[in-house]
Amino acid sequence: MTGTEGITNPPIDDLLEKVSSKYALVIYSAKRARQINDYYAQLGEGLLEYVGPLVEPGAREKPLSIAMREIHAGMLEHTEGE
Repeated sequence: MTGTEGITNPPIDDLLEKVSSKYALVIYSAKRARQINDYYAQLGEGLLEYVGPLVEPGAREKPLSIAMREIHAGMLEHTEGE
């Protein structure tokens, strides 16, 4: 992923096919991004409570972009209400 693609790659319309609404996409991707962030934070402490990125992250890719690529790739299973 290059730095110029931004948050619109993968396209929002493609991501909305994976969840029921824009609101669900925001909550779902934010929760996963928080898990990825926590994973990187705990690496220095030697803990492995959280699962790291399921896709190969770019050098400067943000956790939210990683989470959206995971959703787009179908690597995460979304359950309504979670």
